[in-house]
Amino acid sequence: MSLPRGIRNNNPLNIRRSKDQWKGLSDQQNDRSFFQFKSLEWGWRAAFYLLTRTYYHKYRLYTIRAIIRRWAPACENNTEAYIQNVARLTGIDPDKPLGIPSESPSVWMMVGVAMAIQENGLTSIDYFAMLRGWELCRQDV
Repeated sequence: MSLPRGIRNNNPLNIRRSKDQWKGLSDQQNDRSFFQFKSLEWGWRAAFYLLTRTYYHKYRLYTIRAIIRRWAPACENNTEAYIQNVARLTGIDPDKPLGIPSESPSVWMMVGVAMAIQENGLTSIDYFAMLRGWELCRQDV
């Protein structure tokens, strides 16, 4: 059985290709839609950067519902099902503020993992790569 696309690309949240030049990008970008990273750690770093810096600090999105409405728009996804699944997996109400990332790192990691499960399924998650990705992201603070 083939690995999910996000895992094959070392991009566990399936970050779409854009003009952004992420740290840790693979030299070859063969997927027309999604970035490919050198390792899962770099893919997780980008995911956490987007969640904590861009979505939380720049766009001021503080809840699962607000984040996922932007991350997985209805034109591409069943957004409400995505929201409910992340809320169920984390045990966090979709409308409850998640807290400041630096003060609630475990909450943000849970949200990231739940989103990765939604994107790739349960069996493909490397939790150690996720933790190393969080550390890479925090080093940039």
